Amino acid sequence: MTSIAEKQLLTARTLSEALPYMRRFSGETFVVKYGGHAMGDDQAAHDFARDIVLLKQVGINPVVVHGGGPQIGDMLKRLAIKSEFVDGLRVTDKATAEVAEMVLSGTVNKQIVAAINAQGGLAVGISGKDANLIQARKLTRRRKNPKTHAEEDVELGFVGEPVKVNTKVLDDLTDSALIPVISPIGVGLDGHTYNLNADTAAGAVAGAVSAAKLIMLTDVAGVLDRDKKVISRLTAQHARSLIADGTISGGMIPKVETCLLAIDAGARTATILDGRVRHALLLEIFTEHGIGTMIERED
Repeated sequence: MTSIAEKQLLTARTLSEALPYMRRFSGETFVVKYGGHAMGDDQAAHDFARDIVLLKQVGINPVVVHGGGPQIGDMLKRLAIKSEFVDGLRVTDKATAEVAEMVLSGTVNKQIVAAINAQGGLAVGISGKDANLIQARKLTRRRKNPKTHAEEDVELGFVGEPVKVNTKVLDDLTDSALIPVISPIGVGLDGHTYNLNADTAAGAVAGAVSAAKLIMLTDVAGVLDRDKKVISRLTAQHARSLIADGTISGGMIPKVETCLLAIDAGARTATILDGRVRHALLLEIFTEHGIGTMIERED
């Protein structure tokens, strides 16, 4: 059994290792995309909230952007509203858009806010519609008709993509003691409400505020090489080459592309890691090697 003295020594070593990173990142903004199974696990949600509060307390400015796809799906089933997906995107008619906004900006957002506040933080929940935080436009998709083999537009309804982020809103919040928690609902110039992919929304926010880090909490350990081992660091150019040669494939492609877009727009690094790991944020930020895959711009 580990003695009290050994535990104290381990704690001291951990703090000693973390201190340089606390100094390096003090005053920086981190955008954290929170989603996946970690949101549905009580212990993981508790750990996430504590970690976010700790980041704020050591001088880092966390901005949380959350998802909620499973919660939307559950509510649609309860309301007997049919739902379908195209290329991983939920086709969103008017009724589905209303449910998505209700679940994301209501139930899910406030649960995360309450969890952070319960750990001593001062979180404030907002949606992309508040103060025109995330302006969006209708997202279009094209795919081949299986019968005619011709390219045609696919109607996704009120699914949008970010086009502009009102950074002043976030600057005012992060300069205070407040922790913004953002639901991925955007507003169009046409006045319509648009359901946004949470990864894409987080990437847009990270790029707009020139975040020191975009951290994508997912259900996978990171980007894998051909031997199925996690690649700890990638340059943006190397990441693109891994997409081109098929090493990065399937559902990992849009996540990596989101990271690349964020970096191109102004974020310094973007990391994909497993949010189911206890204290994943702290392990990634405050240890030498981290636990996920960090993508960084070329020097």
